[in-house]
Amino acid sequence: MNSNKKIHFEVSERKILLKVFDVLFVLLSLYIISSIFDFKYFTFSTTNFYWAIVLGLYINVFGSVFEMYNLQVASSQFQVIKSIILTTSVTVLVYLLTPIYTPVLPSNRLQIIIFFVAILFSLLLWRIFYVKFLASHRFVKNAILVCDKEQLQELVEGLENADPHYRIIGYVNSDGDNSFKVKLNKIKNIKPDELEHYVRNNSISELVIASQKTEGITVSLYNQLIHLLENGFIIREYTQVYEAITQRIPVQYVSRDFYRYFPFSRSNQNHLYLLGTRLAEILFSLVGLTFGLLFLPIILLGNLIGNRGSLFYTQERVGKNGEIFKIYKYRTMVKNAEVNGAVFTTQNDARITSFGKFMRKTRLDEFPQFFNILKGDMAIIGPRPERPIFVNEIAEVMPFYETRHVVKPGLTGWAQVNYAYGDSIEDSLVKLQYDLYYIKHRSIFLDINIIIKTFSTVLFYRGQ
Repeated sequence: MNSNKKIHFEVSERKILLKVFDVLFVLLSLYIISSIFDFKYFTFSTTNFYWAIVLGLYINVFGSVFEMYNLQVASSQFQVIKSIILTTSVTVLVYLLTPIYTPVLPSNRLQIIIFFVAILFSLLLWRIFYVKFLASHRFVKNAILVCDKEQLQELVEGLENADPHYRIIGYVNSDGDNSFKVKLNKIKNIKPDELEHYVRNNSISELVIASQKTEGITVSLYNQLIHLLENGFIIREYTQVYEAITQRIPVQYVSRDFYRYFPFSRSNQNHLYLLGTRLAEILFSLVGLTFGLLFLPIILLGNLIGNRGSLFYTQERVGKNGEIFKIYKYRTMVKNAEVNGAVFTTQNDARITSFGKFMRKTRLDEFPQFFNILKGDMAIIGPRPERPIFVNEIAEVMPFYETRHVVKPGLTGWAQVNYAYGDSIEDSLVKLQYDLYYIKHRSIFLDINIIIKTFSTVLFYRGQ
């Protein structure tokens, strides 16, 4: 058996670790403080165990909203401190105002300050420990890539850019041409007959097979892979690794064999799930339209001063099964913005008015789309609906682009909360990868995750 492998935590395991230890450290600090000092607001007993459950739930939920479980944020001391302060402040405020399932508000305000400080410093101490001693060492994963030489740079960058702790330290050229020189630093060209020896002596966590040329996997190489597998080494196919790390479908890699890698989520045909989501959409759209009416005076004033023209505009978009529908939005651009034809909206687009920029950043311009949701043209969650002209243009270069239309388009979605606004075909490819991941893994849990990330997008002013 292999004895040189390092213990490594996968992305999902790291997030679970952070969530569990956040709660444990907070509860431990509150227990110590209540035992040593005159702190009576939060005590531990069998009769009030639900106090701890509610507090732990709030920490995890608001921690997700303020990106404490984003691994890039969690690995940055500056960013995570900002997230901890926001999470602690909102958690304490909501906890104090929650009736029945939390302690009665104390008459002594010092108790509230102690409660806040205890949560803040316990999270700070644990997360700084995580950044200093765990994030940079324990989670590093060394891997070897078996691939064709012309794919190497694209495959390596695809994995390492998504997870800074995932490192390709060597590769086997399945083309059989060992004269090929690697242009990437610190990546060793391993000869096929030396693979097993190299893996056993270099703390390799897993081997990733990315070769699309089966003739490149020789009998000798195949036998070495079997021996390594029998001795406990992990061997995975590239698309599985890419999907697990990036939470995207690598359509640019699987090419026209795409449907071999793409089993649709059962939720797409689950009548109970579809009924539940439809009822939730009706409820959310009614609430959204109500809030839209509350903001309407501000929007009318801003439109009068900053836009000077009609408040609403409609546009044709492609919906489920390729059906065309009219989308409703508040106007954010100048009049006659497309006199020269339809073009992608770009960052800092000169056609967007000053008030339009504010509405786009805060997502206020999308409130009228709740009417589309109420009508059934759109869902709360799904791929963003695109214009027919752009769909035709993108589908010409991306054969799988129209797969997005197997579900309703959404007001928010997996692509919107994970990727900045795109203004090119290349950006559309990345967003397509996220959209297809959602369609493949669609579930109530992923829907909740998207809703939480949407709050983060709005709160951190990351609208389009």
